[in-house]
Amino acid sequence: MATYTRAVPQPRAKLELYAWIFMRLSGVLLVPLAFGHLAIMHIINNVHTIGLDFVALRWAILGWRIYDAALLGFAFIHGLNGLRYVVDDYVHHPGWNRAIKNVMVVGGALILLIGSAALIGGVRRP
Repeated sequence: MATYTRAVPQPRAKLELYAWIFMRLSGVLLVPLAFGHLAIMHIINNVHTIGLDFVALRWAILGWRIYDAALLGFAFIHGLNGLRYVVDDYVHHPGWNRAIKNVMVVGGALILLIGSAALIGGVRRP
């Protein structure tokens, strides 16, 4: 009986350790951030009160921008890190694995830059 093995590139131990720690810490931080967002945007306020004026008044306060930036950053990077684990589990070809991860990094950085620019730029009233 033939035994098939595939060569799995050994990940850098530090990267995996930091990714594991980040997943735990960001998961703990995301719980209050996400529930706070849910409470503020969907329970306390309804769809009819959330508009340009609501966002402009909210983003006029630096603390709300930091809150939204933390929610954006932690949630997005947490999700991309989880997707990295899925790619490692299901994409066995080393070239495709690396290519998919590179696309994830570039696309993720682009989306984070656009979201951060929106938070920093704020709301401009016409």
